[in-house]
Amino acid sequence: MAILTVNNIQQSFGEEVILRNITFEMQKGERVGLVGVNGSGKTTLFKVLTGEYTPDTGSVVYSKETVLGYMEQHVCRDFEKTAFDEVMTVFAPLLRIERELDDLSALLSSHPKESELEKLILRQTELNDKFVEGGGLTCRSRARSALLGLGFTQEQLQNKVGVLSGGQKAKLQLAKMLLGGANLLLLDEPTNHLDIDAVEWLEDFLKNYNGAYIVISHDRYFLDKVTQRTLEMEGKTLTSYKGNYSRYLELRAEHRLAMERVYENTQKEIARIEGIIEQQRRWNQERNYVTIASKQKQIDRLEATLERPEDEPESIRFQFKASRRGGNDVLTAQDLSLSFGGPPLFEHVDLEIKHGEKVFLIGPNGCGKTSLFKILLGQYTQDTGVVRLGSAIDVGYYEQSQLSLHDEKTVIDEIWDLHPQMTQTQVRSALAVFLFKGEDVFKPVGALSGGERARVLLLKLMLSKANFLLLDEPTNHLDIGSCEALEDALSGYDGTLFVVSHDRYLINKLADKVYVLGKNGAKLYLGNYDSYVEQRDREREAVEEQRPEPKVNLYKLRKERESNLRKKRTALTRLETEIEEKDRQVKELEQRLEDPEFAADYEAVAEASQEIARLHEEAEQLLLNWTELSQELEEMEAENQEGC
Repeated sequence: MAILTVNNIQQSFGEEVILRNITFEMQKGERVGLVGVNGSGKTTLFKVLTGEYTPDTGSVVYSKETVLGYMEQHVCRDFEKTAFDEVMTVFAPLLRIERELDDLSALLSSHPKESELEKLILRQTELNDKFVEGGGLTCRSRARSALLGLGFTQEQLQNKVGVLSGGQKAKLQLAKMLLGGANLLLLDEPTNHLDIDAVEWLEDFLKNYNGAYIVISHDRYFLDKVTQRTLEMEGKTLTSYKGNYSRYLELRAEHRLAMERVYENTQKEIARIEGIIEQQRRWNQERNYVTIASKQKQIDRLEATLERPEDEPESIRFQFKASRRGGNDVLTAQDLSLSFGGPPLFEHVDLEIKHGEKVFLIGPNGCGKTSLFKILLGQYTQDTGVVRLGSAIDVGYYEQSQLSLHDEKTVIDEIWDLHPQMTQTQVRSALAVFLFKGEDVFKPVGALSGGERARVLLLKLMLSKANFLLLDEPTNHLDIGSCEALEDALSGYDGTLFVVSHDRYLINKLADKVYVLGKNGAKLYLGNYDSYVEQRDREREAVEEQRPEPKVNLYKLRKERESNLRKKRTALTRLETEIEEKDRQVKELEQRLEDPEFAADYEAVAEASQEIARLHEEAEQLLLNWTELSQELEEMEAENQEGC
């Protein structure tokens, strides 16, 4: 059964059409990914589905059972609220009723006039019924239970939203949707700003979620894990593919190839028929013009069905090349620690990176990954330890904060000022590779989106021709096409890479080894992300196996057994009493049926017969329960004898 039906949606802003002919259905429990380049209309579609935007044409229809939950990219706007108070905003209508009830109680206790008293009491009764029916008596305990269940501690419930991590904010949003009873979730980039542990938690949550959801994400590994169907926004419209992201890529390639072949074959057929028409015209006989008209109709029919495949979305395509080969020992770090004057952020960190290696650094948000990079760059001074770069090593740095860009400069000046030896044509050609064309090169840097700023930084990095790249979350802000272009560029790079990333797809594709940063050092795992997960899980299993069995308190165990036996015996006695009572009631009714006067009353006899049938049915069920309980009791008594 469809819980959501979208039919022929069109959405425009002024003259610009954003969505056209959008049609699809969602079934109960479906897990759908929504993909497309930045600006293709994914978030606009979500806002149409939530009712924030009203479409120009078409309809959005939800089933009666559907309860919608919307998780936006940036939803917790009041950073001064506590985590608990933020979740309680779900119950805002109930809280308003509660406040009004408090006001009514105050008015009633102030001895109002007789004429007002009845109105106040009626209003109080009405609101109290609404409050109870809406779950007002339990809303606070439900909010607390939801947060504790999602991993918050009692203390963290009172933390302000502004100090929470990205993962904790995501959990707040999930708690709000679940408390609202949502069975269809719209998730807009839910993994943004989450560390890998938080993303894995979200994956597990969605795998076990009973409802349906549509998720917008540029995290391809995440999409592979949590989706079974993919909707692609392209050319202002929507195409549906069965399968997760990786399967979608395969099906999309097959679909495009099939469309291109149909298009080419149709064009060839049109050209062939046009050749026949031209030949018929040369013969210039009356019957030839009949043939020409017939063939022209064939061409018209073919042209009416001719559909040219959409051009591939424009994407960046570039290469990183080192200007020279550095030494074999690129980076060595020993016993690094950093504290900022308080408790250590991390300590005992050892790193070793050789020429040509592609090394990734992962760890929870706040563990110090960016700070470690800044030590390697000389921007921070470590408390202990040494850092050594090899000979002829040129370092290039991509910073996730993007603060090295100059907001007051134009895009072209941001590049040209760094490379004054380049001609304007060369600079503009380089910018065009990163999709800055025409007047776009004169945009102020401060007016660029996060994705555009990321492309400027990547161009600066490419032009640096450094042989050792330190990249801090390089795929943040990039759409999927740009992520793939970056992967290709890094894959063919002839230098050395050290990358901080939570993009598991990128790590899987490129990593030779992975360091996991923690308070007590950086642990090395050889291989890509999947290899790391396998090794990590084996380590956890080994720890579980080595954990000693809890000591058994025999006295306590014996007391628990005896208590359970007493409960079973009591329950058995109660069942026997109930069975006897049912038998007594049946006999009493049967005796009444033997009375001629009673038997003469047809309605009374019918009711008595129905009652006897019901009592027999209940007695049979009680007897079944008694049999099962008797067997359980026998087994428990036997176990108890063995235990003694």
